Amino acid sequence: MTATLAPPVRIGKAAVGALGMLAVATGALESVVTPTLPLLQRELDMSPAEGALLSIVLLITGALVTPVAGKLGDRYGGKRVLVRLMAVVSAGGLVSALAPNLPVLLLGQILQGAMVGALPLSFIVVRKHLPAGESKVAIGVVSGLFVGGGMAGTLSAGPVAEGLSRHWMFALPTIAVIGSTILLNRLMPHDPPGRSDDAGVDWPGLLLLSGTLVTLMLVLALAPDIGSQPLVLGALIVVLAAFVTGWTAVERRAASPMVDLRMLARPAIWKSCVLTFVICVGTSVAVYLVPQLFAVPTGAYGFGAGATEIGFYLLPGAVAASLAGPMAGIGARRFGSRAVVTAGIVIMAAALISLAAVHTEVWHLVIGKMMISLANGLCVTAMVTTTAISVEQSDTGIATSLVLVTRVIGYAVGAQVGGALLTAATPSGSDVPAESAFVTGFVIAGAVTALSLLVARTMGKGVKE
Repeated sequence: MTATLAPPVRIGKAAVGALGMLAVATGALESVVTPTLPLLQRELDMSPAEGALLSIVLLITGALVTPVAGKLGDRYGGKRVLVRLMAVVSAGGLVSALAPNLPVLLLGQILQGAMVGALPLSFIVVRKHLPAGESKVAIGVVSGLFVGGGMAGTLSAGPVAEGLSRHWMFALPTIAVIGSTILLNRLMPHDPPGRSDDAGVDWPGLLLLSGTLVTLMLVLALAPDIGSQPLVLGALIVVLAAFVTGWTAVERRAASPMVDLRMLARPAIWKSCVLTFVICVGTSVAVYLVPQLFAVPTGAYGFGAGATEIGFYLLPGAVAASLAGPMAGIGARRFGSRAVVTAGIVIMAAALISLAAVHTEVWHLVIGKMMISLANGLCVTAMVTTTAISVEQSDTGIATSLVLVTRVIGYAVGAQVGGALLTAATPSGSDVPAESAFVTGFVIAGAVTALSLLVARTMGKGVKE
């Protein structure tokens, strides 16, 4: 016997604004480590290997938590799970802020990784409280603000760490997360739970995916040193293949898999994941290479920029990223998702190839990075909105979490590829890589991004509202 559920309460702009504030705060907290990694390595006496671990642990834990959070949100209600998830994130931010050493900081980053699950939970809430057309715009706004928050964290982390301390660069966005979560809890009505089942969390799948992601990051990190340790790299590749095979077998047989591979087989879902991965790889390569090129000494071929100057140069990209989400939501509603994605891919590929050809003036890099940030926001937001409306409402969290996990992996792979190119092109005894490494990185990213048009052209046009 089933009870008739009352229709969900329609939310207003204040509730959507609270979701947006939370997106800004979590985006800022997610991004503070990368620009301050050299400072953290000095203050905590970390080796380069430990620094690499610190830079990816949040991505890995986020990729693991996101599908679980999406599934729980579909089952028990997005708001309920989101508020609890933010309690874990807030605890992680406070641990990171108070951390006296690397092990405690790693623990804080592991807890903070739960923040990546906030986006699919936000999408669940939006879809349950708004009609399809308005939910597209709201999802675009929230996605764009998350990207904008990430850029704001990247810009502000260095000055805060140098002007105050490394503790405050974690504490300030954590305070914002706590405040916006309290506001969200007051303004957002509870959304009704979706379908339920008796299956618990897919722990075998979670553990195997953990091993897969950790091994993948190690393979990418060791790739530049293949000549000195080929056996180690070969062994890791074998281990990676074993993890992937085992994870696939477990997920296909699980009663309630962490990642529903049957859903991933749907054309709308796998096309969104492929496009998101490729686009985020291209974006991440540029995000890594452009600041490095700014910092190359003027006596070589760079600009000798310091942290404050680099932050100023990246500001137009932050503005473009924050505007891209709403633009993509409105564009997908008016013209269809395929048109938005195609435009984003063309813009990004053109910007990357242009940077490979021309990068002798600061404004070349500023404009190129701005266009890449705009294109990334357009594409990823359109992919998420397309995915969200292509499945049943009860599957929104699971489906969008697949795209967001792909986004995280794409960013991690792109950064590792950029780092590997510069490492391989740095002569022994020098800190300055060959200029050709930057050209190669931009060309590879641009070519791969352009090839994704072959997938984009097979997409449906998307629903126009």
